[in-house]
Amino acid sequence: MAQCVQSVQEFVQDSFVPMVAVLCSEEAERVTRKNNLNFAELLRPFCRLTSEGHIRDPNNQLQVVKNLRICVNNLVTSPTTTSTSPSPAQRQLLSDVVLSCQPQESAVTNVVMAGDYELNFSVTTPWFEAYRENFLQSMPASDHEFLNHYLACLLVVSSTEAVPVEQFLKLSQEQHRIQHSGEYTNPKWFIPNTLKYYVLLHDMCEGDEQRADLVYEDMKQRYGSQGCYLLKMNSRTFSANVDEQIPDPWSQYLHKNNLHNQDVFDDPAPTVNSAAVETIISRPEVDGNYSAEKDEMSSSLERHPLQLDSSMANLHNLSAVHADLKKGAKDSNSPACAAGSHGACLTLNDHDYIRQFIQEFTFRGLLPHIEKTIRQLNDQLVSRKGLSRSLFTATKKWFGGGKAPEKSISEPKSTCGLLYPPEAPELQIRKMADLCLLVQHYDLAYSCYHTAKKDFLSDQAMLYAAGALEMAAVSAFLQGGASRPYPAHYMDTAIQTYRDVCKNMVLAERCALLSAEILKSQGKYSEAATLLIKMTSEDSDLRSALLLEQAAHCFINMRNPMVRKFAFHMILSGHRFSKAGQRRHALRCYCQAMQVYKERGWSLAEDHINFTIGRQSFTLRQPEDAVTAFRQILINDSRQTAKQQGAFLREYLYVYKSVLGGNEVSLPQLPLPCIHSSATRVYFGHERRLAEGEKQAATHVSLDQEYDQDLSAMWCHLEEQLVASANGGVVPGNFQPTQCCLNSQTDNLRHPLAVVEEPIIVEVTFRNPLKVSLALSSLSLLWRFTVDGSSSSKEMTEETVTNEETSAVGMTQKDDIVTSETIQEFHLGPEETKMARLKLLPHRTGQLNIVGVVYNLAAGSSGEMASSTEDQQTLDLMVRGKQDLNILGPRLNLTKEDKMSVRHGPDRRLNPIITPPMPLMEVFFLQFPTALLCGEIRKAYVEFCNVSGVALCGLRVVSTHAAFFTFGSQATTPLSPASAENCSAYKTLATPLQRTSEATESLVSADDFRQPSGVIEIPIDGSILQPGQSTQLPLWLRGPDQEGVHEINFLFYYESAEKGLKISHRVLRHTVFICASRSLSIQASACRSSVPPHHCLDEKGSSGTLVFIDVENINTNEGGVREFHIVQVSSSSQHWRLHKYINPNKDKECKLGSRERAKLCFRAARCKPSEATSKAVEKYTFSDLSLGNEQIISSTTPCGDFFFRCLTLETQEAYRASSRISSVSKSQGSVPTENRSSDLTDIAKECSELDLNIIVIWKAYVVEDNKQLILEGQLHVALQTIGKEASSLTAKEEAQEMVLLKFKSDLPPPVILSSAEFCQLIKTNLHYPETCTHPFVQESLCLVPVTLTLSNCSLAQVDVIIDLRHKSTSPESLEVHSSFAWVGQTQYKLQLKPKEVLCLTLQACFLQAGVYNLNTPRVFAKPSEQSTMCETSQQTATPALIVISDA
Repeated sequence: MAQCVQSVQEFVQDSFVPMVAVLCSEEAERVTRKNNLNFAELLRPFCRLTSEGHIRDPNNQLQVVKNLRICVNNLVTSPTTTSTSPSPAQRQLLSDVVLSCQPQESAVTNVVMAGDYELNFSVTTPWFEAYRENFLQSMPASDHEFLNHYLACLLVVSSTEAVPVEQFLKLSQEQHRIQHSGEYTNPKWFIPNTLKYYVLLHDMCEGDEQRADLVYEDMKQRYGSQGCYLLKMNSRTFSANVDEQIPDPWSQYLHKNNLHNQDVFDDPAPTVNSAAVETIISRPEVDGNYSAEKDEMSSSLERHPLQLDSSMANLHNLSAVHADLKKGAKDSNSPACAAGSHGACLTLNDHDYIRQFIQEFTFRGLLPHIEKTIRQLNDQLVSRKGLSRSLFTATKKWFGGGKAPEKSISEPKSTCGLLYPPEAPELQIRKMADLCLLVQHYDLAYSCYHTAKKDFLSDQAMLYAAGALEMAAVSAFLQGGASRPYPAHYMDTAIQTYRDVCKNMVLAERCALLSAEILKSQGKYSEAATLLIKMTSEDSDLRSALLLEQAAHCFINMRNPMVRKFAFHMILSGHRFSKAGQRRHALRCYCQAMQVYKERGWSLAEDHINFTIGRQSFTLRQPEDAVTAFRQILINDSRQTAKQQGAFLREYLYVYKSVLGGNEVSLPQLPLPCIHSSATRVYFGHERRLAEGEKQAATHVSLDQEYDQDLSAMWCHLEEQLVASANGGVVPGNFQPTQCCLNSQTDNLRHPLAVVEEPIIVEVTFRNPLKVSLALSSLSLLWRFTVDGSSSSKEMTEETVTNEETSAVGMTQKDDIVTSETIQEFHLGPEETKMARLKLLPHRTGQLNIVGVVYNLAAGSSGEMASSTEDQQTLDLMVRGKQDLNILGPRLNLTKEDKMSVRHGPDRRLNPIITPPMPLMEVFFLQFPTALLCGEIRKAYVEFCNVSGVALCGLRVVSTHAAFFTFGSQATTPLSPASAENCSAYKTLATPLQRTSEATESLVSADDFRQPSGVIEIPIDGSILQPGQSTQLPLWLRGPDQEGVHEINFLFYYESAEKGLKISHRVLRHTVFICASRSLSIQASACRSSVPPHHCLDEKGSSGTLVFIDVENINTNEGGVREFHIVQVSSSSQHWRLHKYINPNKDKECKLGSRERAKLCFRAARCKPSEATSKAVEKYTFSDLSLGNEQIISSTTPCGDFFFRCLTLETQEAYRASSRISSVSKSQGSVPTENRSSDLTDIAKECSELDLNIIVIWKAYVVEDNKQLILEGQLHVALQTIGKEASSLTAKEEAQEMVLLKFKSDLPPPVILSSAEFCQLIKTNLHYPETCTHPFVQESLCLVPVTLTLSNCSLAQVDVIIDLRHKSTSPESLEVHSSFAWVGQTQYKLQLKPKEVLCLTLQACFLQAGVYNLNTPRVFAKPSEQSTMCETSQQTATPALIVISDA
């Protein structure tokens, strides 16, 4: 149970106090009415004694009476009999008491931590205490107990009466008549000889004090000094001490309705209980909702609210009471009678007089009277002790008039209710026990109750027995100490008897209230809760609600709080409060229970609670709380059925519409549909046109594309290249990559930049959590715009404009600043997630803040057959509201404070800055292919359109595949008539039919083609594109060398012709996918010619090298390719050139069908020294060898462009590889070794390096749609080293092996160059006769002269060792006869200067005829400068065979 203001002992003790009646004369009533009080009300604040009293028990032991309170009530007569249930008036009274007592906002709350629950609820329940107090005080007096019977009667007469003694006599006779005439069953009196106490009331302002004293002295003589009292009051006049603040102790008592405060008499001028009247008149309403609840109570206030029986004729109604009060107010001349003021004529001394009077009456009148009565009853009981049961029964017959207890007429027989006569010994015992209880003699009281209980049980008088059990338990508890434990089973038996046997719920409820409080004080919360729950029933919703609430408090106050039981019983209590008409209490109970069920997964329970809270709040005129509760139902992931969710939605819309009423200036927040704010995407710019006839528009960026982090980084890298190219190779420090589409993964820390007159598209993600559809209409964005101070209109400086007001009332939008697009209808299906794209068009520069969305919300139609009535209802239940777009930025994690708490950075994607106009370019592609053969050349066209009102310049483009396209160089772009006629992409020249094997050469500069940074400046006329202007340029494409699907990205860059704008540049993205099919595979190799140098010197004076090219058709009829024709082979190099085509079959064209292979042989020669040694500009020699009837000029666009593109990429890759190697070697600290190895490497390269680039140009014949097409293309092969094969197909890189991490670097290994790198220093050649005839019969030895030619291929001096003693063991030499020998000098040591050629004459000696291999000399060479290096064996030429025949 909840905490109470009183302790348990005080509560139980104050529940049973001595009852004193009051009878006043009319004049005395008038005197007290000056204070807006009757006499009983006047005494009520002073009825608790502040000092101890004493009585002596029957054993003459002194008993102390502490903190005694007496109850003084006006005498109320009633002929009704005792009822077993509260009357309608009592129910109404108790309901009003609970209704008027509401929790205060500043009330103390208790925070309970139970597990992971944190509950906050009121510590006290004052409404329950008020109910309990009024219930106990309004209990009717019954015959089976005497606690509510009057012990004394105060007879009050004014000193202004003519003959006060006569008035006392009249009042005394009236009291005697009421008690003994038998006309009235109520009030009830404790004993026949009731104590009468005579009070003379003297008004200090009116009466004569001396006369009052004389009358009082006469009273002492008549009634004794202990039976009368002179009470002086009204010492204060209104004119004196106007400003004096006198406390008002009556207000707290007069605001409590009490059935015992009634004054009803049969005399013509009865006294009236003004307490209840005052309560009704002056009691302030708890709040505005009190009257709303009050109107719903089925109460009739035409009669007195405290009436026990509606048929009582002599009870004046409220209208008479009001008339009397008004009359009294008019009769009184004192302004102190103003309504609402109590005790206005009383001073603090008068308060002390009243307090002293009560003490005097109690100590000198009441307690001695009680003590005397106890002694009398005790003497009667003692005289019966020791008698047997039979004698005692006979005695009972004598005392009881000789008849047995009768059945009660007013009670059904099933209650086993017996009526004892008033003189019955059992009742005398009970009477004595009640008296002892009232004066705190609990030990004697318990003994008497215990004795009476046995007698009642033996007589089967269950009502009397239950009462004795109840009070025995109370007496045992109030004794205190450990002498006698509290007999809880007595209370349980009493409750069960009251409820089940006697059917008296009033007594059962009183017993339960007492027992529960006692059990709570002993920490037995579980037993108390069980007891309270048992007392709930259907006959009283208010009682059940209060007891269930107290049971819930018991559960939460246990040692281990039972939180869910607390919440469950709070729900039950709220339900019963609602049935009892106590809506505010019901709402409070549901709200407290919600703390337990909230966000615990109890979705259905949450929905029920929120729905009830919403309805109760709406009924109590708290629409905002109702909206909040219904909102919770809708935003939670509900498990309700679709029908129930639809009902919730309609209820919410109805409540919301009633809340709004006519006030639609400010838009309310709507809960539906759910908005995923972080998923909001913002797009800046126009939506791109996909195609326009044959034109294909650039893809750019759109909201239909998914965001990819890697792609974004790639575009950023490309943009950096463009910006660096436009700014002299340096990226500015304030560079920010362009972001046209912002989402949760982009960098939103800075304000995005938008352009005036260009739309801003916001994609908002809506989710319908319900199983019913939602209909949104008039959906648009809410924005706030701050106009720039630099505006032409001075009054618009820093003005902030918003469209919220116009959106709320449906006015015309402020289109002169920002135009908002409105979606008229937006339908969301059940549990559907859908995106809405809303557009804004700014017309002014400034700061734009997109704050939310505004729309009309209504429930969607349930089906196609929805009636017009339902549609009309749907329109009626349409509300207009908004939702804010609140986006949290990334969580901060830099500082310690950030890590310890949850902090988010800014996200400004919805706060763009509107900048002045910028150029806007659109790019279209014509004849752009989607599939190409590897190396295929295709010509397309690109069109640039300036669709803005600002001129653009600085047009550039960069791509991830720089070798894929070229715009051509201006010097080499013009096409020849032949190529235009043949629709060829190449520049061609017709050649005569007789094909020559000599090459056509041309010399070009690499700077004409090469783009060092990879950024291509687009050549447009005048370099500026004016507004509305467009230009079309040719674009050559080359298929990628690798087959497969290739994603190729273009990024176009342009600037405004005006400088100094916030946006420095703009970019346009384009992505294409090219499917590359296999075409040709080219393998090329080079070897030195075996012809002696002086024999192969041509007219240009350079020695030759043979180049072999293997061409294979690896296309498997993909794309309908029939055959390939090799039309031309060209070369490009700074040092070498293809000189001659060696073709054995000169008349046959080189055609390749599927999987066919051809081998071509060419002779290569060095370029002229004058051409190759130009250091200022890199000059490349292009050599063309046509294999067909036309010659393609390879040094022009597009052949030269694509060659240099590929050459640049290969150079960059080679540079990266070399830089990786050098970085590794530097980390190992091998600088000296590196220098030495570089010298050796240079020497080796001079011998083996070739640096010849082969360009193979082909045509492919394709059949497509029964038409033959001719495709053309080119493949590149870079020959770098003699003897090493090169291929047009790049081999796949193998995965690098993982290397163990070393913390200490190893010593650098010695540089060991392989012999293969130095085997090309010396070129050898043998000259001899191929056949020789010798007569071996005549001469056994045959000597043949052989010339050995040594050529130094390097540019360094070389030491050479020639050894003729070597016997070859190679398989080739073993196949022929080897029995010959070299005669003469067999070892030579020579030194050859750079490029020197030396001839040695040798002699070979043969012993017999045969075929011999003369290539047996071993040649060793090393650079002369490398003294520490050993000679390396040089590569020998092919076998030199000689035929020796016998003559």
